[in-house]
Amino acid sequence: MIRRRKNLDWEKILPPEDVVFVWQQIQPNLWYPMSTFERLGLAILDHLEGATLDAVRMWGQLSAQQFDSPATELIVRGDAIESMMRLRVMRNTLFNFPAFEIPMLTHGHAHVGMSYHMSHRAEEAACFQTMGFCEGVVALSGGSNVRADFKQRTWAGDEKTVFELVWDDAP
Repeated sequence: MIRRRKNLDWEKILPPEDVVFVWQQIQPNLWYPMSTFERLGLAILDHLEGATLDAVRMWGQLSAQQFDSPATELIVRGDAIESMMRLRVMRNTLFNFPAFEIPMLTHGHAHVGMSYHMSHRAEEAACFQTMGFCEGVVALSGGSNVRADFKQRTWAGDEKTVFELVWDDAP
């Protein structure tokens, strides 16, 4: 998203340690600093027109589609529970701290908890993206009438962030 906005001088907006990541090719198997992700996310919210929390959630939903292939082994057609379990395993490999959990998962219902340890505004955006991604995973696995709602939010003063995810299972 940042690279596409050539009309903005990102070298004036972002610190030098983040600009390096903007201009280099992303290496999927490397670790990147959470502080950089936080600053890049906030820069997107601050400088890109239309970058709202609803848009972040929608981007999360759409980004799940890149994992809808046999090669990724994330989406299991007709089995949202298995897809969410695979997502939990996959997400836990992306962080070197416990950022994502699914403490409750049954047919048509899940509670998802997350904590990225960022500023309130960045944490909120990351949680909206995660919510959208989970909605996308459930929909791709065959769940319908997918809906999610935050039950606890750290940025609103709660101890942790949890959203409830509800769907109708595929027949």
